[in-house]
Amino acid sequence: MTMNKGYDICIVGGCGHVGLPLGLAFANRAQRVILYDTNQKAVDKVNKKEMPFLERGSREVLLKVVDSQLLFASTDITVISQAPHIILTTATPVDEHLNPRVHDIMDVVKHMLPFLRDEQLIILRSTLYPGTSQILYNYLRSQGKKSGVAYCPERTAQGFVLEELGSLPQIVSGFDPKAVEKAKKLFTILTQDIVELSPIEAELAKLFTNTWRYINFAISNQFYMIANSYGLDFYKIYNGMVKNYPRLQGFARAGFAAGPCLFKDTIQLSAFTNNRFFLGHVAMLINEGLPIFIVEQLKSKLPLKEKIVGILGMAFKADNDDPRESLSYKLKKILEVEAKEVICSDVYISEPGFVNPEVLIDRADIIIVGAPHREYKSLDLKNKYFVDIWNFFGKGGKIV
Repeated sequence: MTMNKGYDICIVGGCGHVGLPLGLAFANRAQRVILYDTNQKAVDKVNKKEMPFLERGSREVLLKVVDSQLLFASTDITVISQAPHIILTTATPVDEHLNPRVHDIMDVVKHMLPFLRDEQLIILRSTLYPGTSQILYNYLRSQGKKSGVAYCPERTAQGFVLEELGSLPQIVSGFDPKAVEKAKKLFTILTQDIVELSPIEAELAKLFTNTWRYINFAISNQFYMIANSYGLDFYKIYNGMVKNYPRLQGFARAGFAAGPCLFKDTIQLSAFTNNRFFLGHVAMLINEGLPIFIVEQLKSKLPLKEKIVGILGMAFKADNDDPRESLSYKLKKILEVEAKEVICSDVYISEPGFVNPEVLIDRADIIIVGAPHREYKSLDLKNKYFVDIWNFFGKGGKIV
C-alpha cells in the first residue's frame, strides 16, 4: 500500500486505545489521518484493516477509511511533519512509588522535536498531571519552536469511543487565542458541543471526572461490604433505594473499579494536593480492598483451602479485551495463596492456563464473576457456590 503524502491530522501513539478510535472518527468524516506508532505489530494490523483491540463499530469504519486511503499507520517518525494538527496521546502515568511521571510525555516531545513545524498545532489528548501542558509549552518555546499548544482531553468510555465522540461535549483549551480557535475548528468536525477552559482547568476537569467516578464506585462497594458483613443482600437494599427515586439515579452498582485510568487519575489528584486528598485515599482503600473482602468472606463461610475457585472474566470491565489494572488479577493472586487451586476464563482474553467457561464451571467449587461479559448470560452455573458482586445473574447481593 502506498502512503499518501500530506495529511490533515497526525496522531502520535495512533494505534492505541485513545489514538486509533479518534483517528477513525476523524477519517470517517473525510479527514486525512496518519497514525504514528512505534508498535510495528499494531501498525501492521491497522494497515491490514484489523483492529488491535475491541471497540464497538470500529471494524466497519476501519475497512472504509483504509480502503478510501483516508487513514494510514506508520512507524516512520518523519510523518509528524506532514500534518498541520499533531495529536499526542501520551499520558502521565504513575511510577512504582505512585508518583506522576511527567518525563514520559517530555521524552516523546523531545523525540518529535526535529520534525515539528512552527505553524503546526500540538494537541495533548490524554490525562495529564496538572501543569504538564504548561511545562511542555515552555519547553517548546525554550527550543525556539513556535508550534501552538492545546489541551483537549478525551472523556469517552473505552469500547464506546466512536459513539461518544459525536455525542459528548469536547473540552478545549490552549495557550493563546489562535491555538484555541484552531482546536475548536478541528473538534467541531466531531461535535458542535465545545466547552472552553484554561489549560490548568482542563487538566483538572479530566482528573476530577475520573476521580468522581472512582469515588462513586467506592461508595457502592463500601455499602456492598457493609451489607454483606451483616449477612444482608446489598442489591435488595439497592433496588429499594433507587426505585422511582431520581436523587439516586447516579448511584453506581458494586463491582471492580479498575482499568488504566480511574485509580491512576485518583493517585495523580492526590499527588497534586500534596497527599491531602483524603477522600481519594479512602476510595482507593475501598476499591482495591474489595478482592480481599471477598476472599475473607469466603474463608469465613467455607474451607477455602480445600476448594477450587474459578474466576469468570479477567478483563477490567465487561465486554472488553483489556486486562490492564484488572482487579480480577489481584483476586487471582490472593486466591493462589488462600485456595486449593485457581482457574481463570475470559471470552476476550487468551492467556496460558485459561480455560473456556464451561470447563471452569465444571471444575470449580466456587465461581467468582470477575468481569460480567454478556456472553456469560446464558451459562448454566449448575447451582455452584458463586459470588456475583455485579449482580449480573440477578442474585449477587449477598456472598451466601
